[in-house]
Amino acid sequence: MTFPADAPVIDTMIAFPQKDTARYDFIRAQTKDTASKEEMEFPAEYMFKEVPKDLPTDDPIGVTLREMDRYNIERGLISVGDEVSRLALERYPDRFAASGTIDPNTGMDGIRRMVREYEEFGIRAVGVFPAGTFPQVAINDKKMYPFYAKCVELDIPIFVCAGVPGPRLRMEPQRVELIDEVMFDFPELVMVTRHGCEPWTDLAVKLMLKWPGLHYSTSAFAPRYYPQAIIDYANSRGADKVLYGGYFPMGLSLERIFTDMPRVPFHDEVWPKFLYGNASRLLKLDR
Repeated sequence: MTFPADAPVIDTMIAFPQKDTARYDFIRAQTKDTASKEEMEFPAEYMFKEVPKDLPTDDPIGVTLREMDRYNIERGLISVGDEVSRLALERYPDRFAASGTIDPNTGMDGIRRMVREYEEFGIRAVGVFPAGTFPQVAINDKKMYPFYAKCVELDIPIFVCAGVPGPRLRMEPQRVELIDEVMFDFPELVMVTRHGCEPWTDLAVKLMLKWPGLHYSTSAFAPRYYPQAIIDYANSRGADKVLYGGYFPMGLSLERIFTDMPRVPFHDEVWPKFLYGNASRLLKLDR
């Protein structure tokens, strides 16, 4: 159960430091409490200790690459939605993999954008934050279905935030039981949950046992808080279903994550799959 400190890592949720907090405006647009709208720079800040706020922004790509190098992160999955990320993909195609971000409210325009990003940037996945869409769109809402179908057609996974959201938004769109209907209707779909699935982690495990295409990433959780149900599942039947995701620089520093990581009691054979192998397979990074 020893953490392999020199093992290669693929981070399925990483980004670059930015100068302002405008990237969170889509969340603030539907919050109602004063703290979310006016006081917190990061709308889920109340949940995190030592949010890495003071990172230099004059060389955002360099900052992230140096942090990656400190912790053996060979590749990072990043969004193609901003200029810095697109520049990183152009300059360092061996260090970063592209992901799209979808908004199911955009309908066919969103599908066409997804295809363009696949053709132009070679996106390896897409991501969606159901509680953060405006108006909110639930995991099993039929507005989501064309995007699920396109993921199957393009043979790419979709990363879906599930469980009670950190920002003070309605949780209904992210109830974990909604995943069951989607996987029933799209048995070929590869879905990876983000941000914990709490408080329904036991149900998430049950659904992963049921549906071959359903996976779990540890994004937005410091390792000391990985749910016990997920650790137990990875150590038994779920070694191929659980993959590492960070949250740098949004809420967690890589230093905090990898300082905590040796405390996670994964079996020795689980570590290579969790840190690298599962993400490499799902994102097809070996091709």
